[in-house]
Amino acid sequence: MIAKPATKYQPIAPVALTDRQWPTRSITRAPVWLSTDLRDGNQALFEPMNGERKMKLFHELVRIGFKEIEVGFPAASQTDFDFVRRLIDEDLIPDDVTIMVMTQSREDLIARTVEAVQGAPRAIVHLYNATAPAWRRIVFGMNVTQVMQLIAHHVGYLKQLTDAQPATQWTLQYSPETFSATELDVSLKACQTAIAAWNAGPGRPIIINLPTTVENATPNVFADQIEWMDRRLAPREHITLSVHPHNDRGTGVAAAELAMMAGADRVEGCLFGNGERCGNVDIVTLALNMYTQGVHPNLDFSDITSVAR
Repeated sequence: MIAKPATKYQPIAPVALTDRQWPTRSITRAPVWLSTDLRDGNQALFEPMNGERKMKLFHELVRIGFKEIEVGFPAASQTDFDFVRRLIDEDLIPDDVTIMVMTQSREDLIARTVEAVQGAPRAIVHLYNATAPAWRRIVFGMNVTQVMQLIAHHVGYLKQLTDAQPATQWTLQYSPETFSATELDVSLKACQTAIAAWNAGPGRPIIINLPTTVENATPNVFADQIEWMDRRLAPREHITLSVHPHNDRGTGVAAAELAMMAGADRVEGCLFGNGERCGNVDIVTLALNMYTQGVHPNLDFSDITSVAR
């Protein structure tokens, strides 16, 4: 370790939010929960799950009470594609459960993803692209304007494909990957670009999902970022504001709790925090924290040993 870490590492700048409201709020109701055990959780395993193991876990997630479940990355894995098709073709998705699938912002991957969920009664398509300065410069070789064009093009392409399948109730989930390391004005512009390209409004739901792709600040900073976005996203009444905390600093649960106080409607995470790198936020701990404060989480962990097994 170097003697003066400030010569290498710079702290995350605080958010200019002098009238922040989240510190005076309490958590009084459960969020919408999204289990990503079958996607982010699966990526954390030394040996990824096969179709049968995925099916067993899917049924357990349904039993616990999850109403939204990310079931895979079908454009990246034939196993995931086949699993999603089995859920749909064998009519295994309960009427009150919605599946979600993930795709990067590439036309071929988007088309493959839509193919995977064709015929589902309801589907969330999770589209993402990185937005932070280092990713813009090194990964994409794009400036901010070009990134916005990328978002508009690929959301528009997804809209074109899904509009051609009106029998399915489609929801777009857009994530500015690396949100916690992105300038807030750029994140807002990215989200509003996606909202406009999707034509979000009555009958056209959208989820804006704000991840700590790599947790890089204290939870209060993330809460400030969420409240800043919550105040500015529009049309807010047609937007579900979601968070996707990771646990790189060991504060994923605190970040999620403060984010809910700051305006988040929805939380994505994994059972026991079993997710990639240092883990996703632990939904079990979050839910039981609420329960011990008199708020029912709308998830059933009464037999926690069975869940663990």
